[in-house]
Amino acid sequence: MGLFTADIKTLDDLFVHTLQDIYYAETQITKALPKMIAKATDPQLKQGFETHLRETEGQIKRLEQVFQMHGHSPKAVDCPAIDGIIKEANETAGDIGDKKVLDAALLASAQAVEHYEITRYGTLIAWAKQLGRADCASVLQQNLEEEKATDAKLTAMADSKVNQKAA
Repeated sequence: MGLFTADIKTLDDLFVHTLQDIYYAETQITKALPKMIAKATDPQLKQGFETHLRETEGQIKRLEQVFQMHGHSPKAVDCPAIDGIIKEANETAGDIGDKKVLDAALLASAQAVEHYEITRYGTLIAWAKQLGRADCASVLQQNLEEEKATDAKLTAMADSKVNQKAA
């Protein structure tokens, strides 16, 4: 089902499609994070990625809960946006020899992922409320809060040391 196809006729259809999109994105992130953990040299950054991997696994479980609450089986649809963000991160990381600059690049890539997730969860929450699904919105809100917290931690880490070391 493409984003602008005849398969999406209602806001509910769009909600389910976007839920499938973020489900795909989160599963791709669980595949990308171990590679980022392996490449990171800053101990705090490495630990932050490890924590976020565990959080992402929990977010996937919550998404599966929302699917079930909404009467659907968990299903992923390709998300070209997250694929592009991850591809760009891999390409950039592959081009950097200086480990301190690599950490800054990995951190920036992680923030790009967080910002994408924040937009998706914000939209899903708004649509869930519009559809009268405060229960789904509440579960999705937990994921959004974790994404915002991770973004704030990454920003603090970048500002306090990672970018300074890279400079």
